[in-house]
Amino acid sequence: MTTLTWIVGSAIVGGLLSVLVAAVFAFRVRTSWVPMLVSLAIGALLGAAFLEVLPQAIIGSGDATTTSTIVLAGILGFFVLEKLVLWRHCHIESCEGHEPHGHGGYDGGRSGLMILVGDTFHNFVDGVLIAAAFMEDPRLGLITAVAIIAHEIPQEVGDFLILLHSGYSKARALVYNLLSSLAMLAGGLLAWFALTTAQGAIPHLLALAAASMIYVAVADLIPGLHKRPELGATLQQVLLISAGIAIIVVTHHLVEGFGPS
Repeated sequence: MTTLTWIVGSAIVGGLLSVLVAAVFAFRVRTSWVPMLVSLAIGALLGAAFLEVLPQAIIGSGDATTTSTIVLAGILGFFVLEKLVLWRHCHIESCEGHEPHGHGGYDGGRSGLMILVGDTFHNFVDGVLIAAAFMEDPRLGLITAVAIIAHEIPQEVGDFLILLHSGYSKARALVYNLLSSLAMLAGGLLAWFALTTAQGAIPHLLALAAASMIYVAVADLIPGLHKRPELGATLQQVLLISAGIAIIVVTHHLVEGFGPS
């Protein structure tokens, strides 16, 4: 399989899988399970960022200072994007910034539209980051895809809940989320064509990928865990975060020596 085939396959499978699994949780499974998925996603994101993506970015650039600067700039940039409501990573219906307007919580679909716009942009960026990882090393691409999918599932559950709360039917919410997930493929293809002639930019994009994973985990996901400060919940969160990191470590060993040429 070629690198382009892996990028296309990962973008399609990642986007569709996260939406379909999220739909099952939103429509069929108790949403009280979502916090457990969030804890797992935190571990997967941090494990991928610090154990795989960031080290590879430093090796590729040969300059740890430059890479660290890009990571810091990326975190600041993602903060600004979130402030502009272009990037949302809500995992609960009552997420700040998605509070329902008007009486009865129905807002004429405005919150739903905002979710779809933000999620489409987010999926596009994820596609770019997956492509950059695959072009650096196929094994790194697979690990990055696993981490992104782990994060996408609880996020998509939150998106479904917001869409339903905004008056969308289950069918419309599913179709719109599936269409939004195609932006991941668009981002992957655009990045592949652009980076084919700009290989030197790949380490910098990997640094941005690490910044994205760190920002999402630390700024968006971890604060929500503090809403459950009791000892039992804390132990569960620590175990699930550790399990998320373990998923990345196991994935690394599984894909070692495997991947497209």
